[in-house]
Amino acid sequence: MSDHVDVLIIGAGLSGIGTATRLQRERPGSTFEILEARDAIGGTWDLFQYPGIRSDTDAFTMGYSFRPWRGRESITSGDSLRAYIRDMAREAGVDRRIRFRTKALGASWSSETARWTVRAETDGQPVEITANFLYVCAGYYDYDKGHTPHFPGQEDFAGTLVYPQFWPKDLDYAGKRVVVIGSGATAITLVPSMAPTAGHVTMLQRTPTWILSLPEVDKLAVGLQRVLPASTAHRIVRAKNVLTLQAMYALSRRRPQTFKNICRKTALHFLKDPAYVDEHFTPPYEPWDQRLCLVPNGDLFKAIRDGAVDVVTDHIERFEPNGIRLRSGKFLEADVVVSATGLTLKPLGGLTLDVDDRRVDISDTVAYRAWMLSGVPNFGFCFGYSNNSWTLRADLSARYLIRLLDHMEANGFSTALPTPPPGMERKQFLDLTSGYVQRGIGQFPKSGTVGPWVVTQNYLGDLLASRRADVAEDIVFSATAKVPAPA
Repeated sequence: MSDHVDVLIIGAGLSGIGTATRLQRERPGSTFEILEARDAIGGTWDLFQYPGIRSDTDAFTMGYSFRPWRGRESITSGDSLRAYIRDMAREAGVDRRIRFRTKALGASWSSETARWTVRAETDGQPVEITANFLYVCAGYYDYDKGHTPHFPGQEDFAGTLVYPQFWPKDLDYAGKRVVVIGSGATAITLVPSMAPTAGHVTMLQRTPTWILSLPEVDKLAVGLQRVLPASTAHRIVRAKNVLTLQAMYALSRRRPQTFKNICRKTALHFLKDPAYVDEHFTPPYEPWDQRLCLVPNGDLFKAIRDGAVDVVTDHIERFEPNGIRLRSGKFLEADVVVSATGLTLKPLGGLTLDVDDRRVDISDTVAYRAWMLSGVPNFGFCFGYSNNSWTLRADLSARYLIRLLDHMEANGFSTALPTPPPGMERKQFLDLTSGYVQRGIGQFPKSGTVGPWVVTQNYLGDLLASRRADVAEDIVFSATAKVPAPA
């Protein structure tokens, strides 16, 4: 390991390993390291260990474009994804460039030296690393703390209260009454996974979620994998899935009622009860105002149909020793309560930034091509799509990084400073209405309204635009170390 590198990456998850692999392959002369706060590769897929943890989009687009997904499952387990990321790191050799148990705390840019100095801790001991370019792949939520609302009377509960982000390895729920609070991706994954072991599982939700069932195994992928090289089959299935997901999103926004009908018919196919579907699986908001949830082979609906699971749409009045009293007066008996109430958003993994001794207010910056920050030189961050696989934009951002570094090297530039046009209107980075988004999105950079400052959720549009994009558009380059102060 070195005290100075060309590129310092923070985070050894899906996007960090992907970016490091691209750097290794496409800029073999560049030095880089990865700082990882945990003791393992995998990011989200190593942190979450609750029953049934799985991808929330298909594995062929969740995986890297340059490494085939060879599994049968399209909606795959967290263990499989973690193994895939670790195998990629080992094959590319980037695992040797990771500093584990090293938490980045703050980074300071000096225009005199055109370098970042990153303050970190390794096993509690302070370390400093300098870098020409800093790239943060730490995700968008707090790894140390989920959203843990305090429920009235929860201290009186005699059972076990569990949070999915920190699932107890020794939790025994066999034969017990389980209530899962929530209706998002975590809840709809947990509920059918716990049902075969628990005595009974209840999913308690305040508001339903739009849910769509997809096949767990992609039959086209299985067929192509038999007759084509793995890389060719991967490219075809990946392209098919990108087009399918993009078409689904476009339909949901342009013809929301049609999309609602599709979701409703899916639920009715399994449940056969229109009143039940209307009450528990028909949200009051439009599709993709909040994230759509996918269930493989309708597993949630099947568990409900078989009587192992029921859904209650109500509000919590208070916890009692033996369960939860609802606002309607109904009482849910419970031995175990799982609070699947969402994430706590945290930009840049909590990293603080200073530019020439000025603290950067992340919320006052504007995202450039959804991966750099206005007024912050030689810095990038990874934030995937909300309506598609995270990896799709992560890979686009990594490609932009490569192009930018190539451009700077070819022209003798030491500094690249994204600079927005004066007076540009700003808007929220994400337009989702989900509670966890609304609670924390104000901390994040803004989206602009013109050119490369617009944060879109259109992968195909971004892919086409990136191929002809001017890498120097709205960036002030400097061959010397000193950079102008942001307006």
